[in-house]
Amino acid sequence: MIQRLLTWLEDRVDLSSIKHLIQEKTVPRHRMTGFYFFGGVALFFFIVQIISGILLLFYYRPTSEEAFESVKFIMTQVPFGWLVRSIHSWSANLMILSLFLHMFSTFFMRAYRKPREITWITGFLLLGLSMGFGFTGYLLPWNKLAFFATRVGTDMVSVVPLIGEWLLRVLRGGEDVTGATLTRFFGIHVTILPMIVFALLGIHLVLIQQQGMSVPIGARIKGQIPFFPNFMMKDLLAWLLALAVLAGIASIFPWELGVKADPFASAPAGIKPEWYFLFMFQALKVIPAHVLGMEGEVLGLAAFGLCGLLFMLVPFLDRKAQREERSKLITGAGWVAVIFIVAMTIWAYLD
Repeated sequence: MIQRLLTWLEDRVDLSSIKHLIQEKTVPRHRMTGFYFFGGVALFFFIVQIISGILLLFYYRPTSEEAFESVKFIMTQVPFGWLVRSIHSWSANLMILSLFLHMFSTFFMRAYRKPREITWITGFLLLGLSMGFGFTGYLLPWNKLAFFATRVGTDMVSVVPLIGEWLLRVLRGGEDVTGATLTRFFGIHVTILPMIVFALLGIHLVLIQQQGMSVPIGARIKGQIPFFPNFMMKDLLAWLLALAVLAGIASIFPWELGVKADPFASAPAGIKPEWYFLFMFQALKVIPAHVLGMEGEVLGLAAFGLCGLLFMLVPFLDRKAQREERSKLITGAGWVAVIFIVAMTIWAYLD
């Protein structure tokens, strides 16, 4: 039956390139660790995001009057609605965690070296867009915590020199976080960001297929192994493990809804953004109000922007990697970034 279906399809569609890919694609045989699979795991969580997000859209209403009630309806009246929402929220966090691990493992293995510069840049942008997904999606339940966290997060935008106030009004749709902000965040979350992500993800995946798997500098290659089914089975095993972790967490720790946002209420004590913004949030908190005549927050955001730009352009800065050599300076900078992010995040949780 399957063979007849394939024959019928081949008579109408040229499948030779796909058959060639399946039969001929190989990956280098060398010492592989679990870090090779976090890119595929992040893709799995992104697919879960799409499916669960579409299911939530059947019931969600993006207005300040109905958003909270519609999420409450999903969680209490829709069969397995609480589980779908919990899966959507947890998979978003796990996807960003997987992307961080994928990016830093790629960094330390120097997988960004020629000819993979564009692959690295598109991957870096995908991480930034995923954090944008998290930021815009956090407000959508319109609960108290999300409301005030969004007010804090958008306030940070206002200190950007020259265009800060304009950006703030564009994001909020006015002077403060209101129903207009919710509508704008919903539109960005379900239309603008997905369109950009699909385009970048398509380029990223095509380049990975064309360039093949990168081998770390100095690694001993012991020949090639077929991608199908050898490596594919390992990827599927990683997906199954990711699914087990996601299902377990979403079931045991359902994502809470909290209480409905009240714009006239006072902000709860110790309001903080999501965990993936905590390192920036904590760093900006400890910077003095004025440094060398500049506002501390402006200086902090400028430093984060510069570091992000250097990180994105590291394939062009790391000349030693192009000569198949390791740079202690680049390795040290990577570890400083990891330690800074982890330390600041823990400090913010304990603060």
